[in-house]
Amino acid sequence: MAADPLRLGREAFRRQEWANAHALLTDADRQSLLEPDDLELVANAAYLVGHDDEGSRLLAREYRARLAHTDHSGAARSAIWLALHFILSGEETLANAWLQRARRVLPDDLDCVEQGLQLVPAGLESAAQGDAATATASFGTALEIGHRFGHQDLAALARTGLSESLIATGDTRQAMPLLDEVFVSVTAHELSPVTAGIVYCAVIEACMDAFDLPRAQEWTAAFTRWCAAQPDMVPYQGNCQIHRARIMQFQGAWPDAFDAAQDAYRRLVGPLTRPGIGAALYQLAELHRLRGQFTEAKDTYLQASRWVRDPQPGLALLLLTQGRTEAAVAAIRRSLAETASPPERSRLLGGAVEIMLASADLSGARAAAEELGARAGALGSLWLNAETAQWEGALLLAEQEYAAALGAARQAWSAWQQLDAPYESARTRVLMGRAYRGLGDGHSAELEFDAARWAFLHLGAGPDAANVDRYSNRRQAIRANPLTVRETQVLLLVASGKSNREIAAELFLSEKTVAHHASNIFTKLDLTSRAAATAYAYEHGLINRS
Repeated sequence: MAADPLRLGREAFRRQEWANAHALLTDADRQSLLEPDDLELVANAAYLVGHDDEGSRLLAREYRARLAHTDHSGAARSAIWLALHFILSGEETLANAWLQRARRVLPDDLDCVEQGLQLVPAGLESAAQGDAATATASFGTALEIGHRFGHQDLAALARTGLSESLIATGDTRQAMPLLDEVFVSVTAHELSPVTAGIVYCAVIEACMDAFDLPRAQEWTAAFTRWCAAQPDMVPYQGNCQIHRARIMQFQGAWPDAFDAAQDAYRRLVGPLTRPGIGAALYQLAELHRLRGQFTEAKDTYLQASRWVRDPQPGLALLLLTQGRTEAAVAAIRRSLAETASPPERSRLLGGAVEIMLASADLSGARAAAEELGARAGALGSLWLNAETAQWEGALLLAEQEYAAALGAARQAWSAWQQLDAPYESARTRVLMGRAYRGLGDGHSAELEFDAARWAFLHLGAGPDAANVDRYSNRRQAIRANPLTVRETQVLLLVASGKSNREIAAELFLSEKTVAHHASNIFTKLDLTSRAAATAYAYEHGLINRS
């Protein structure tokens, strides 16, 4: 008996074998035109394997087929999903056209799920226009309809949109419990695959907009597991890697973050370039900048600018690092002037404080810090509270209020430690060292500088490690160190008693590469043993004996 591709395709879809389901259902459609329900399956399979144009054509066929069967609610559903797909791909004209079709075929007096579903793209459109009140009303009504019909997909989409609208107005108290409910739905596998993918991407962005790092980490971990379980799924893998890169950068795993951002770029670029490519490029540029690879950073920021409106504050901070302070000030001022969204402004404000301080514009720095503090208070975000305290400490240092600066820096350091953010923690320890120095406590200052230097070298943050030397009394000895940043990292880990295998694991290198670095260290320093290397690190001020 010949195999039945339709039956096999349906079974493959249920098993989430998207490529197999797509091939079998396409074959079945060639043999005999599919009915509307099966057209919906093959359209979703096409989207899930990255064939967006084909998926749209199939959904349009489904729309026409349902109209031919006088299934008006089903036709409206097909049109609404087309509108959603076009919104997510940035094709607003097509999205609006299909949404109008959905409204035209759906009778006003028909009480059905689709009445709520059509409010989702409408709410997204209002949110994109900055009308949070209308968006909130649309999503709220959609959620009520989803509850009434027990429709999990609609309820999840509505909760996600509603939480995003609430976050935009600063109301995280109501928003975050909604996201927690969505988390239960998606991790319990209550949602269709396309809805789950949309929700994962949207919710992680919402967590980042709320500066809620713990939730962003939890959602990203779940998203990673979900994507890994469906290796032939295409549309969400790139965005997943962007989120992983952000989290890993924050946690100090920079080599892994760079690999994830590169993987995201590879997945998103191609004949059909997908939304998110600008974010992947910006993430790569940030890691280049932090590691002192300034030429690569500049090139990648410029490449990112083709896809995102403004690659800030990273590009302005790069200009500052290169000594182009006036250009950095102009760039960050322009970006702030053009940005109205509170989450986007919050991402700019820390960089603005840093740049204004470097240009001796204390009033401008104070204004940016106060706005950041107000946003932190509105959101109740530990992340923004840490950043606010850090920049308050920097401002107080500039005003020579050393005791107050030390208190603010300690508060920031404690918060960054709670968030497991080693780079930000190290930058705050530099502020603490400078405050101790201002108070006349040189010994405590050197302890802070030593801890910060260790962290920066461990991370690979060469420019920040060099910046510590501007303040440390041991800068001359350290400046004479002939080793590269990576070799210095290896030397410090050797001095701490770690084996090559342990060093390789900590720095995300192969044991062979670590052995090569160790050989270079011994050659450059004319040493013959690990004990001698350890002694060198202490004698030349790379490690504080205290």
